[in-house]
Amino acid sequence: MRNPDPRPSARPTSTARPRRAGSPRPTPGQALVETAIGIVLLMLLTFSVVDAAMLFFVYLTLQNGVTEATRYGVTGQQMNDPLDPTTPLSRQDSIMRVMRDSSPGLTIADSEFRFCVVTDSTCVTPGTGGPDDIIKMTVTHPWRLISPMLWPLVGDGGVINLRVSVTMKNETYPTSTSG
Repeated sequence: MRNPDPRPSARPTSTARPRRAGSPRPTPGQALVETAIGIVLLMLLTFSVVDAAMLFFVYLTLQNGVTEATRYGVTGQQMNDPLDPTTPLSRQDSIMRVMRDSSPGLTIADSEFRFCVVTDSTCVTPGTGGPDDIIKMTVTHPWRLISPMLWPLVGDGGVINLRVSVTMKNETYPTSTSG
């Protein structure tokens, strides 16, 4: 119905829609703040996946190295010293060298290796033993996570100690005087 009064209305004639009280209204910069929060969470998730993948890679690489070193170690073989090819390395140094050669991308220090002779289910006597001895080799390798945001979750400054070990029985082999 049309207004029969020819006088102008007392109401404002704006074409803008009136705002209801309490309705959500975007404020300037809201999209920027939401994007910043979303990117931080996305980066945390991405780096967490990369850290997990690297952790699995390092663990499997260590496991492969221990397997190869064990295959070499049970035979009683010894490598020649790379600095002096006429002198053989000790049996323990030879096994550690095979482990390092079979673990590309990792730097494994001598202190991360532990060799001991297993007797009565205990591992007390250090060394690689002799023919027909049962020995245990353990490698404990520290690995630091990439993302500092995950460090508080693991503690110890984001360092995880990966431990791989193997127990093996040496084959019967001729003993040498240098090993």
